[in-house]
Amino acid sequence: MPVNDDVFAALASPARREVLRLLLDGPMAAGSIAERFDMARPSLSEHLRVLREAGLVSEQRQGRHRVYRLDAAPLEEVADWLAPYERFWRSKLANLRDLLDEEDL
Repeated sequence: MPVNDDVFAALASPARREVLRLLLDGPMAAGSIAERFDMARPSLSEHLRVLREAGLVSEQRQGRHRVYRLDAAPLEEVADWLAPYERFWRSKLANLRDLLDEEDL
């Protein structure tokens, strides 16, 4: 299955990648996420919206708080899409290693 372009667009931002990294440790309230960034709350809200629309996070309201949780399924699709390229580069690096080993002789 092809990867949704929204996922790649969401991953293009270092701030959004950092939000995903933070959510690896478990769900976090938007306020707790915001404390980790030097940006205005509306800017962070926009990043969270992009991640939510790409399917990378889910949002749940708990009282006055919005709690965000990582949804890694789209990342698995990205990893599957990247796998052939990883094999390509591993092969190229192995060939380079072999060539350098020959030079040492």
